[in-house]
Amino acid sequence: MWQVIKNATMTTIGKNKGKYPDSQWKKEILRAEHSPIRLGYFIIKIYNAPQFVHGHLVRHHVGATPFISTLRQDRNNYDEVPNRNTLQDGEYYFDFQSMINISRKRLCNCASYETRYVWKKVLEAIKEYEPELYSVCRRECIYRGYCPEMFSCPYSETEEFEKELEEYRSK
Repeated sequence: MWQVIKNATMTTIGKNKGKYPDSQWKKEILRAEHSPIRLGYFIIKIYNAPQFVHGHLVRHHVGATPFISTLRQDRNNYDEVPNRNTLQDGEYYFDFQSMINISRKRLCNCASYETRYVWKKVLEAIKEYEPELYSVCRRECIYRGYCPEMFSCPYSETEEFEKELEEYRSK
């Protein structure tokens, strides 16, 4: 997959394909968010998450394609009308850019605890395979260097925030 990303990048600058990218190059293109990173993707299956968590994730539709188990009564044997806590499975096709974008909103302390938990589990699952992508998937305040939320949490005023921001900005 990374050779495809590298080849697309080389095409954008009028060159033929380059050598297989090293870790530093991967991290740099991911941080720059150039369009070829949209060629990288993961297929992720999320089991038994509350309906509202899937509701949060499906809002991120650019670069993410969700397939969520139905709650239709004619397809399931529900005794009651499903509610927001009804557990569902979902299969998602996430390109690398969408994973960066989703992380910005769903790692934020203003996101629901359950959604943060599920998204952190997704990121932990990809860490072994794409550590460079994992390293750039950050909450909004780290990504921007400040919190843009109208009703922000106090995290951006802590020493931990400063430490995480410094680590994110270092190459």
